[in-house]
Amino acid sequence: MTDGLFSPLFGRGAGDTSGTAWLQAMLDAEAALARALEQSGRAPAGAGAAVTAAARAELFDEAEIGRQGARAGNPVPALVRALTAAVPEFAAPAVHTGATSQDILDTAAMLVARRAIEPAGADLAAAAAAAARLAGEHAGTVMAGRTLLQQAVPVTFGLVAAGWLTAIDTARARLGRVELAAQLGGAAGTLASLGAAGPQVAARFAAELGLAAPALPWHTDRQRVLDLAAALTGACAALGKVARDVTLLAQSEVAEVSEGTGGGSSAMPHKRNPVAAIVILGCTRRAPALLAGLAAAAEQEHQRAAGAWHAEWEPLADLLRLTGSAAAWSAELLAGLRVDGARMRANLDAAHGLPLAEHVAAVLAPGMGRLPAHDLVAQASAAAARAGRPLGEVLAGPPFAAAVAAAGVTPDQVAAALDPAAYLGAAGAFVAAALAAHRERDAG
Repeated sequence: MTDGLFSPLFGRGAGDTSGTAWLQAMLDAEAALARALEQSGRAPAGAGAAVTAAARAELFDEAEIGRQGARAGNPVPALVRALTAAVPEFAAPAVHTGATSQDILDTAAMLVARRAIEPAGADLAAAAAAAARLAGEHAGTVMAGRTLLQQAVPVTFGLVAAGWLTAIDTARARLGRVELAAQLGGAAGTLASLGAAGPQVAARFAAELGLAAPALPWHTDRQRVLDLAAALTGACAALGKVARDVTLLAQSEVAEVSEGTGGGSSAMPHKRNPVAAIVILGCTRRAPALLAGLAAAAEQEHQRAAGAWHAEWEPLADLLRLTGSAAAWSAELLAGLRVDGARMRANLDAAHGLPLAEHVAAVLAPGMGRLPAHDLVAQASAAAARAGRPLGEVLAGPPFAAAVAAAGVTPDQVAAALDPAAYLGAAGAFVAAALAAHRERDAG
């Protein structure tokens, strides 16, 4: 799943969701079950250690297990046969006793998820730290706010970075709350083959793996899978937002940010493409469809699904892999992001004061009323846009100057209202709050 030509792009994270990773996770589940059976008196002494010693993926023919798995609809029966043959005879009764194939595969999915989330979490933390640094360094760097892709009132780049930070931290917290639980229910979720020892074996099985112990088997209750998928998709959404903003701000005509190491073009030598941002989007754009597929598979019949359970394995692995890759790329992107504050101010000034029209209207309102002030500034803004002149210059001339003076507003006050740095509202406070929340989260 991560091998091949595209793995440096879409499998960049340290988490492993390959077939080998799934094989090892299934073996780890079988070994933990053997230990739990021994601890509960359901397997001979030493059987747990013997199965654990044999449960190493490199000792098994992964391709052959996969081929045999095609006959059963999943690879667990073939793995059980191979593992049973690999352990001493006395330990054979401890292999897979009490379990069904779904128990092993569901538990393996939780292990693969945990092992993929851990490095992804580290990359998300690094991305958040870089966003926090940018927010602090640029808390006063004024730039154009943009709504519907048009210039709006001024903001600061620090506020933009603080928005990235809080979204990433929210995604980290949500991933941390996902319950990764063991699965052990036997043929139909009753553990009947283990008799009265069933609940004890299930609890010890979960403890051996460091997974949550559910109240009962969840064979056809796929809320945990959906919670995991939704949290991963949320992380992709947060990272995709960062990447999309960077691609827009890095456009040649905007040029307010650039990646530390931009990429070239096969046809246009002058270009420095925002490669990291582009690849992040290549990862994150696929997440919603994967989530939708997992949601569609969540309605499962009776005690074992016919096909819906099988439909989960690859989409979940893909979602883990792509989230991890997006996180790794994002950590690099934010750590090396170059911010051009002078260009930000120049782009804002190029709008000739029009983004500050709201502020000018607010200054005029006490002397002429809110709606007349709004209408006056709207007319002046339209005239300024038609003539390509600064808004302040238009307001200082006919026919607007007399109305401005009648409102008791001086030219200096109009000029002050057209200063972007004077109309940032709570931007500074919001940046400070985001940084404080980030510090508190990481300290906790």
